[in-house]
Order: sequence, then structure tokens, then C-alpha cells
Amino acid sequence: MAIFTDTAPDAPRGSRRRRNIGWGILAIGIVGVAIAAMLPAPYVIEQPGPVFNTVGETQYKGTTVPVIAIPSTTKTYPTAGSLDMLTVSITGNRQSPPSWAEIAAAWLDPSQAIVPIDEIYPQGETVDQSNQQNAADMAESQQDAVAAALHSLGYTFPTVLSVATVEKGYPADGVLRVGDVIKTVDGQSFSDVDSLRAAVAANGTATPATIVFTRDGVMHTAMITPVMSSAATPAPILGIAVGTSYTFPVPIKIQLQDVGGPSAGMMFALGIIDKLTPGELNGGKRVAGTGTIDSAGTVGAIGGIRQKMYGAARAGARYFLAPRSNCDEVVGHIPSGLHVYSVATLDDSLTALKAISSGKGLASLSSCAAGS
Repeated sequence: MAIFTDTAPDAPRGSRRRRNIGWGILAIGIVGVAIAAMLPAPYVIEQPGPVFNTVGETQYKGTTVPVIAIPSTTKTYPTAGSLDMLTVSITGNRQSPPSWAEIAAAWLDPSQAIVPIDEIYPQGETVDQSNQQNAADMAESQQDAVAAALHSLGYTFPTVLSVATVEKGYPADGVLRVGDVIKTVDGQSFSDVDSLRAAVAANGTATPATIVFTRDGVMHTAMITPVMSSAATPAPILGIAVGTSYTFPVPIKIQLQDVGGPSAGMMFALGIIDKLTPGELNGGKRVAGTGTIDSAGTVGAIGGIRQKMYGAARAGARYFLAPRSNCDEVVGHIPSGLHVYSVATLDDSLTALKAISSGKGLASLSSCAAGS
């Protein structure tokens, strides 16, 4: 005779014990993974930051102002569309690093990058110090952008190269001082830091260089023998950092708040040229870009270009100007719908904008994908 019941027979005690141990190990593992995920990681996360139209307006100290302010005494022209500069937002620092869970999420997002914390916040440098350096880089970048734009438009103006810092233990230590204005090296004058470096390099390390400088308006001459730097690409150096200042014929002011670094220089220069020339450089289209610039109009590499391309695409830009020296980071990472053109000089950027504006000649422009 069959006997039916609505309950299962008890499992053997050994089986129940093994099952309970298994569940316990699983629970401990889950808790361990959860705890590990919340531990701080030695990385920070780069992601797209705010986008600013250099020919538009922004909030500055609680007021809506033009990003590029040009006095009414100087003739300006209407602009349209945008010439967007991009920023990168950093999640985490030494005091508050991201968790491993945040790192894992960033790894799955192509618009974000995981960077060793030492690359953004070097050992011994506080967040405040990093922010101060970024602010200084931005201020210098703005001056170089104004200089490059005005040079491109045919203006001439004096340039002053002065000693910003003197490194202890290097040849210039005890000879040059902060504030000294460098006039010539071996009889050669110069209009930018790169030409000064070239003059020191041409002198070499075997013989003293003749440095003519002014201090408090008084002319001095010093004989200083450069030494080879310990940089990845060694070069003869004096052991000074040089700052550049200009006396511009047009007092242009760039107004941005809480944005640092030098990477907006090219877009500032293009925005200035757009405002000071008839017509619209971009043909009224939305164009974005990035790149450092010097007073001679040379466009240099920047960091976080992948994040900036995604920021541009999300802001609605269809065209993006990238430094040619960043092409290795561009290829394979271009967001859908964004056309990227590589530039090495301000003139390259103006040529690209002319093609974008007219819609003609785009195929002939340099592109990272084309390896040019």
C-alpha cells in the first residue's frame, strides 16, 4: 500500500551540515567582494566635463558674460554656431580616491578612462597645489592664445620673457633671479620660450652662454654654462623656468571660472579670430576642438582626448579638431557621428574650418584615421 505525504523526508545530518557550510562560505565570499569593492583604489577616473563655446557666453562670478571679451573700441563681427572647448572631469584624489566598484564601472564605459593617481596628483603635491598649477597653466594658455590670434591677424607687439623660477643646484642658481628679463642668449633675441630654448641648446654644454638680462631696469651680462637635463629627451638647460608676458594692442579678456590647464589654447585663438574678422569661421556650424598653442601658432598635444571627443559628441558637435600629436589616442576611439580632423598649427585649424564652413574640401583634410 502506498503512503503519500506533503513533506519531504529529513535529509541526512551530514548532508545538511555540508550544505550549511557551503552557504556560509558563499555568504562570506559575497561580503568579502562587497567590502573589497568599496576599498579605495590607487587610480582616478577621467570623464567628459563641461563644454564651453568660446564665441558664446558663460557664467562668471555670478554674471552672464562673453567667454571672450573684446572692448567696444575694437570692431568685432557677429558669430554663429559654436567653437567649443572641452574639459575633463576628474573623479577622485589622494584624500578621496574612487572605490574599486567605481573603477569597474568606469572600465565598462568607453567615455571614461582609468588613470594612475600619481599621473594626476604627483607624490607630495596636494590637491590645492595641483589646482593652483592648473590655474597658472590656464592663465598662460590664454595669453599665448591671444598672442597667436593677433599674430595671425597681422598685429605686432612686444614680448617679454622673464625668469619665473630658478632651480637650486643648477647653473643659473645664484646668478639669475625671479623677475629678471632675458634679452639675448649669445647675441640672439627671441619672441617666445621655444626660441629661447633653441638658443640655449645651440650653445651646448661645453662652453658658457652669454646671457644678457635686465634686473630692475638695469642691464646685466652673465656667463652661464648649461648642463644636460635629465628629461626623457635630454637637452642643454640653464635651470630656470621662463614666463612670457605681452603688451597687446587689443586688450582681450578671457572669462572662465573653475577651469584649469593649457588645452583650450587653440580654441581660444580661433574664437578671437572669429570675433575680429567678418563672416563665421565655422559657417554657423557646431565645431569642437582641443590643443595647446604657443604664440607662434603651434598646436600641441593634450591629455584626456578620448573624454573630450565624447564630450563634444554629447554637446552636439559633428566636427572635432584634434592635435596631430594626439592621433595615436584618437584612432579607434571616435564616437559615432563625430568627424575628427588633425591639426598641427593654427593655420591648419583655419584651413579645416574653411572646409567645414563651405562643405568643400573635407576629404582632403588631414585625419588621424588616414595616418596623416
